[in-house]
Amino acid sequence: MASQAGVGEDRNDQVYSWTLVTSQALDTAWRVAKGSVVLAVSFLVGTLCYLRRLHLYLGHRLKRWIGYLQRRFKRNLSVEAEVDLLSYCAREWKGETPHAKLMRKAYEELFWRRHIKCVRQVRRDNYDALRSVLFQIFSQGLSFPSWMKEKDIAKLPEKLLFSQGCNWIQQYSFGPEKYTGSNVFGKLRKCVELLKAQWTEFSGIKDYHKRGSMCNILFSDATLEYKLYEALKFIMLYQVTEAYEQMKTGKVIPSLFRLLFTRETSSDPLSFMMNHLNSVGDTCGLDQIDMFVLGHSLGVKIKVFRLFRFNSRDFEVCYPEESPGEWPEVSLLTENDRHYHIPVF
Repeated sequence: MASQAGVGEDRNDQVYSWTLVTSQALDTAWRVAKGSVVLAVSFLVGTLCYLRRLHLYLGHRLKRWIGYLQRRFKRNLSVEAEVDLLSYCAREWKGETPHAKLMRKAYEELFWRRHIKCVRQVRRDNYDALRSVLFQIFSQGLSFPSWMKEKDIAKLPEKLLFSQGCNWIQQYSFGPEKYTGSNVFGKLRKCVELLKAQWTEFSGIKDYHKRGSMCNILFSDATLEYKLYEALKFIMLYQVTEAYEQMKTGKVIPSLFRLLFTRETSSDPLSFMMNHLNSVGDTCGLDQIDMFVLGHSLGVKIKVFRLFRFNSRDFEVCYPEESPGEWPEVSLLTENDRHYHIPVF
């Protein structure tokens, strides 16, 4: 009996020992597993937090970069995309002043009666009249006027300087650059050559959308733009000089040139250049008589809606009023006769 009791106690001790060892092993394994799980969860949480911060940081940087590109693109694009005419009016002309009410009525007239649904905003500077006209000539793919087809316009600076003895051309000023000197002739020739090349290219493109894409590229390059505008100014000067020489020989000239030469500040080509053209692009834009000269020089009829003259006979004017034959038409709108935008029918 005593021996059997001892054997039972030994077995109980062994079971207890195995139970204790197993319990300790399981406890140790659980602690190890728990620690691993906690470590893994902590690592995962830390990784997620890092990725979230990285995402926020990259999103912020990307947003700033996109904003920078948008601002830069918008700043460089001198003729903006079409926007709804009435929406533009509502944004620009709030309030109940008499002038604001007049402008809203003028825009409503354009929208409902003249079928102008959109507008292209043009950069406000002292080239915007030239920019608005040239953009439409290129975007419409208009061809050279008849007189340009008969002459190589790239040689006009040379003709004016040498054939007609206009040495005063060296006083020509390139807008805000205010450049004058012995190299005026060379600079003018490069400007006119660029105008000829660009005009030839655009007039040869039949696809409207392709012309539009190329206009967006060209009219976001300020350096090329200004050369084109200086070329237009020179073309105007050449036409004024031609009309002046014809007038001196007793030939009949268009009435707009006679009106131009009656002004004390433009009684001849030199005074026209010094008192008017040299300031265009720098301190002022084109005035009304200059718009007549521009339209005549480029062989286009420039129709201008003068919104501040709404309900008067001067609300819609054309430069020139009469043209020899069917000239193509471009349209502008202005709120003050100083800055111009492009209406879209």
